[in-house]
Amino acid sequence: MHILFLTHYFPPEVNAPASRTYENAKRWIREGHEVTVITCNPSHPAGVVYPGYRNKLWQWHKLDGIRILRVKTFLSPNKGFAKRILNHLSYLVSATVFCLFAGKADVVVSTSPQFFCGLAGYTVSRIKRAPWVLEIRDLWPESIIAVGAVKGRRLINILEGLETWMYRKADRIVALTNAFKRHIIGRGVPAGHISVITNGADLDQFRVLPKENGFRQEQGLTGKFVVSYVGTHGMAHGLDTIFAAAEKLRERHDIVFLLVGDGAERERLVQEKANRGLSNVIMLPQQKKERMPEILAASDACMVLLKKTDLFKTVIPSKIFEAMAMERPIILGVDGESRDIVEEGQCGLCIEPENPHALAEAVVRLKEEKNLAVELGTKGKSFVAARYSRESLAMEYLKLLATTGGST
Repeated sequence: MHILFLTHYFPPEVNAPASRTYENAKRWIREGHEVTVITCNPSHPAGVVYPGYRNKLWQWHKLDGIRILRVKTFLSPNKGFAKRILNHLSYLVSATVFCLFAGKADVVVSTSPQFFCGLAGYTVSRIKRAPWVLEIRDLWPESIIAVGAVKGRRLINILEGLETWMYRKADRIVALTNAFKRHIIGRGVPAGHISVITNGADLDQFRVLPKENGFRQEQGLTGKFVVSYVGTHGMAHGLDTIFAAAEKLRERHDIVFLLVGDGAERERLVQEKANRGLSNVIMLPQQKKERMPEILAASDACMVLLKKTDLFKTVIPSKIFEAMAMERPIILGVDGESRDIVEEGQCGLCIEPENPHALAEAVVRLKEEKNLAVELGTKGKSFVAARYSRESLAMEYLKLLATTGGST
């Protein structure tokens, strides 16, 4: 079976959609299938093409057996609305045109957001005369409405209309959470057309490693209690909560808050850290994916935070599963389905979103109650292995694609 996969993000980019697609695709190839990925030239989140790449009209690469067709797009940093929409629209056009080079496909998969990448799946599937599987990793435009990026009612109505149309046109929908499935059913899609395949962790890559490692030595963290946030610094994450908690604990010289990543809010957050004079906060730019396990291993606890809105009760951040796999206790500031998972797995402390007092208390508790921290980490490792292994999830996804694409 030839799987043609459309994604805006792909390695060497290190965000969750890039990792999910790559980790699934390499497993599908191992099972004897062919995978072609149509993607952009890597530029997330700064809008600057990575060294070694050029924003050419089109070019082929190969990674672990995956055929990669990179297409030209309008480059834009991951902030602001108008330029990002141009970036997304340019991908839709380029993917539609250059899919002609990808050969015959048995099934077309497109992942959303970004929204227009999802939408491109429809046109490409029609060109290829192949069934279309739409993967929903986040609810869009709901997510950008929730953080105030879009406010005009007319534009919102147009985008929501396109969203509903897309759901109804797809031959199959893969949703990352049960809440997403309920939302899509509410748009008139039969429940039988929707499968839930969550995020998970690659247990080969994310495994238990020594805490006192080279990263700790480089950053002067030896002997410190390190509580980390690793991921996008965006409007949705409410990372000012970390600074407010750090301010409450500024006299605890044994505790360090570590933020690693990039995004629309990072420049402002760096300035805010300086303004507050927070010596107990270390901020590092985005790191290579290969270094993520070492950074998580250097952490005593991992923060997973989002703003306090009803929409974010529907999401499950992938960093939850990676922290579990690394046997690190989680401090979760997200309500809804994410909280259900952490509570069921007994692998973290759940706090009210955007509550710095609760965050500071949770950090101190894990620092002081070492046996609790170890217990939460151990239970998380067992839970992710039993329920959220990328290996088993990729095989479940492949079975769905084989059925949809008419292959066995």
